[in-house]
Amino acid sequence: MKKVMVHPERCVGCMQCMMSCATAHSQSKSLFTAISEKPLPKPRVHVGAGRYGEGFPNRCRHCDPAPCLSACLPGAIFRDHATGTILINPERCINCASCAMACPFGVIRYHQEYSAPIGKAVAVKCDNCLERQIPACVEVCKSGALTYEEPSSAMKRKTDEVARSICADAMKENTTPGFALLNAVKRAEVRMREEKSCTI
Repeated sequence: MKKVMVHPERCVGCMQCMMSCATAHSQSKSLFTAISEKPLPKPRVHVGAGRYGEGFPNRCRHCDPAPCLSACLPGAIFRDHATGTILINPERCINCASCAMACPFGVIRYHQEYSAPIGKAVAVKCDNCLERQIPACVEVCKSGALTYEEPSSAMKRKTDEVARSICADAMKENTTPGFALLNAVKRAEVRMREEKSCTI
């Protein structure tokens, strides 16, 4: 089953995914009219700064088991078994914030939505754009930081990228791939030690 895969090393922090997500979850589905809607549509994916200042597109992982689903006392959060997507029923949400506290990724927000009862702030998070063939955030991401694919093929591609990188380092260092990998690990350890000493 295809999933949205996050590749933070490719994110350029353009925030196009956020704008596209907000538009896809608006009443009109058009950017030009969405900006004047009440309530104003908000994104369900959020680009924050990573550890080294680079962009990080943070979105719901649709965990299995899902801590938010277990924490939801009124039963507003449920799993769509056909797609594995965790969804929220705004009619049942009582705005208790139990799900937000349980979420290890901090992706559940509270605000008014056109699909919720008027004037009621409800829990809102990524719904994988189930009504679309490709999620809006993936469709607009030009850097490839968000892709929609089988997790196994994404893992294979990442493994191949790392292997190519190690082989390229081995050729530069005129050594074997095993030694190049060992040197890369040592460099990373030194960098981590330096960062710790700077923060103390």
